[in-house]
Amino acid sequence: INSHWIIVMPTMRLRQEDKDYALVGAVPADAKGITYIYGRQSCDTRSMEAGDLDAGNAKFSGQEAMIIFDNVFIPKEYIFMDGEVEYASMLVERFTCYHRRSYVCKTGLGDVLVGAAAAIADYNGVDNASHIKDKLVEMTHLNETIFAAGIASSYQAHKTTAGNYQNDDMLANVCKHNVTRFPYEIGRLAQDIAGGLMVTMPSEKDFRSPETGPLLDKYLKGRKGVSTENRVRILRLIENMTLGRNAVGYLTESMHGAGSPQAQRIQIARQMQLEYKKRLAKNLASIEEGETGDLSKEQSEYFDKIFGKTEVYRPLHNE
Repeated sequence: INSHWIIVMPTMRLRQEDKDYALVGAVPADAKGITYIYGRQSCDTRSMEAGDLDAGNAKFSGQEAMIIFDNVFIPKEYIFMDGEVEYASMLVERFTCYHRRSYVCKTGLGDVLVGAAAAIADYNGVDNASHIKDKLVEMTHLNETIFAAGIASSYQAHKTTAGNYQNDDMLANVCKHNVTRFPYEIGRLAQDIAGGLMVTMPSEKDFRSPETGPLLDKYLKGRKGVSTENRVRILRLIENMTLGRNAVGYLTESMHGAGSPQAQRIQIARQMQLEYKKRLAKNLASIEEGETGDLSKEQSEYFDKIFGKTEVYRPLHNE
């Protein structure tokens, strides 16, 4: 709902009888006939309460919405596909290739959560504990693994006939599949470091109360030199990102956005090249077999050149 324009497109393979749905078009977000039904998120009413302590993220927020199109007019110049069902499958695969690589954005959120975990460890006075350091290393390792796959997908891009660059499909799906897992573990470790106070703290109203405020300030204080309020703010941020309204964008969207985990596994399975990899292993083991498999002319010529025998080919890590 924060967007200026909305692009609609098919999300699955289409057949000839689905021609009416083979449509790609762009419409302004405020176009006539579009209805938005606002979603609900955990802890979303906190943003309407006085103060900003309990919001978690005191500066930014987002919101999902169900979008309904009812007789929405799209001018011809904003229609990019109109009934060409034969291209729907390719379009979906190319779009998801871009989109699943784009989930490297979750590493930005991961950086914030790693920073929040490190900050609360400092505020709690345990930042020098070996197990805390090890958990921060693990969080960073997982976060950078996501980043590496996304960047590698772009680096391995190839130029299409149309002139645009298409990033590597296998690595894009690996990137997104990592995203369906690693943020949850990063979030778990952040909660581990934060401690149970993250979800049992009283409200900002209690902290501001002349009766209960001094008690909370006294008993919830962290290490010397750190204010109770700063400790509470970091704890609320971790809660916000792993349980509250920003967990929608960091965790659940990581799971289901750009396709749920099985969608990536299907694409990875299609590109595993097991026959090619088996032949690589058999070549080193000096195994001779008569079967050549289902090979294209390009594949046969490539393997003949490299190994002197017929083999399946697709560029791999050494190319």
